[in-house]
Amino acid sequence: MCASSYPDLRSVADVAADIAGVVQRMTHGETHAFAFGDGGVPEAVIASYDQYDDLSGDETFGKYRDVVAPEVLVRQLPEMVEAIRRGTFGPPVLVGSGAEPVLVVMSTQQYRTLRGDDEPPPGVLDDPTVRSYASAPTPGSKPFSLDEWAKDDPFTQQMLDEIRQERGPADR
Repeated sequence: MCASSYPDLRSVADVAADIAGVVQRMTHGETHAFAFGDGGVPEAVIASYDQYDDLSGDETFGKYRDVVAPEVLVRQLPEMVEAIRRGTFGPPVLVGSGAEPVLVVMSTQQYRTLRGDDEPPPGVLDDPTVRSYASAPTPGSKPFSLDEWAKDDPFTQQMLDEIRQERGPADR
């Protein structure tokens, strides 16, 4: 096995053993996508169906036909990750109760495609759910205040004024 950049990454077995917990978290507001895989290597991603839908997953990967029950996912997850490793994994798998998807299982490459991220250079381990991007100012950029930002938009200026009124004079 190769050295991992992600020592705390959950294994396939850990995720499969906690699918009920993952579904519970996704349905009760904790909807952050997370990667998992064996040997500390990000191989697959679970994202909320809402994120998948917001990022036009059906348009990117095609309209889903079936929603897999969580109990079925528990049994099939190891096979899915094996298919990802072989490069034979099909479209993302939607998971939920009845016809209502709650979460989506996909390869890390599919998640990058969904988000519009670049692929990492060959040989670089990359967890697309925790990517960081260069945020340094570009040459010639200058800082500006919220007032400068809102000055040409009456609605934004109104919202800024309301926030300031709610916070009171001590927070200004």
